[in-house]
Amino acid sequence: MHDAPAAPASPAVPSVEPPKGSEMDSPEGATIRSEQKYRKFLKSLIRKQPRDLLLVIGTGVSAAVAPGIPALCSWRSCIEAVLGAAEQLEVLHPGDVAEFRKKVAKERDLLVVAHDLIRKMSPRTGDTKPNFFQDCLMEVFDNLEQHIQNPVVLQSILRLMERGTMVLTTNYDNLLEIFGQQQGKPMESLDLKDKDKVLQWARGHVKYGVLHIHGLYTDPCGMVLDPSGYKDVTQDPEVMEVLQNLYRTKSFLFLGCGETLRDQIFQALFLYTVKNKVDLEHYMLVLKENEDHFFKLQADMLLHGIKVVSYGDCFQQFPEYVQDLTAQICKQRSPDADRVDSTTLLGTSCVDCAKRKLGESGTDSPKRIKQSDMPTLE
Repeated sequence: MHDAPAAPASPAVPSVEPPKGSEMDSPEGATIRSEQKYRKFLKSLIRKQPRDLLLVIGTGVSAAVAPGIPALCSWRSCIEAVLGAAEQLEVLHPGDVAEFRKKVAKERDLLVVAHDLIRKMSPRTGDTKPNFFQDCLMEVFDNLEQHIQNPVVLQSILRLMERGTMVLTTNYDNLLEIFGQQQGKPMESLDLKDKDKVLQWARGHVKYGVLHIHGLYTDPCGMVLDPSGYKDVTQDPEVMEVLQNLYRTKSFLFLGCGETLRDQIFQALFLYTVKNKVDLEHYMLVLKENEDHFFKLQADMLLHGIKVVSYGDCFQQFPEYVQDLTAQICKQRSPDADRVDSTTLLGTSCVDCAKRKLGESGTDSPKRIKQSDMPTLE
């Protein structure tokens, strides 16, 4: 749903419901805001330009935005909700429902359970379409737009997208697209089955595109949990090259991702095939519930080029941390803007120098960059 070679297990996304508005107005909420206000941020992260980032959205984002839908809060909650829907719709044998509930209760790797469940609810040929899994998701995610309670994280994501940040998600839901459309943004949901769209997105030509690597619950043709379902993608050198190039050239920022690094689709697209991961610089925001586990995870993830950062010791701190982090990133000045301003202030020799540099990239003049290419700054 939403949310490597076997990377160390990431901290599970908390099932604690995020605060509703009234809770954030309480003294405890004020304390959280005060603590967040004075938190330090990694300068290597906040000095990134928005266009150099790629957000990976997991279940934690959905849980913060729509706490009224338990299925959005974690893989465990999602599987339990799907089983409940399957039971009500009578699309899974009662014996199978009982067996899967036992697996959910005792199995640590819930992605394996999810893979088994979608196969059980699909044709015996192994084809994922048509399948009852999608019907159950549609039941579980009915009227999503009515459940958006805390849009702070979505507002932050849209703010970054406006400035060139790309977005990828392991979630089946389209909360971000729904909210973006409500704000007048031309949002577009993409999945890996549409090669042309994926190539456009990966090359930065779909500004408000959200790539769902597991597909979207409203589209049965694009929904897949098993990497074999994306064989056409993983065996297409053109598609794999542009996707892997993103992992090499962008800084991935994982938001609300508890299981993503163990997700088979994510592994197949990025982790198995990209070499020299220690030379990369990606970031993951996590809940710090246990110090020993947190610092061990930090050390382990550095081997994969990922810097693990704590947003706090309770899930309620997540939305405001993302909001403050976004504000820090968005206030950084564009290098293009600095270059143009310096040529204006320092005379013709700098203009000539700038022209030579711009000429190397195929741009005619600093003036042209200022008018058309500079991101909007607040």
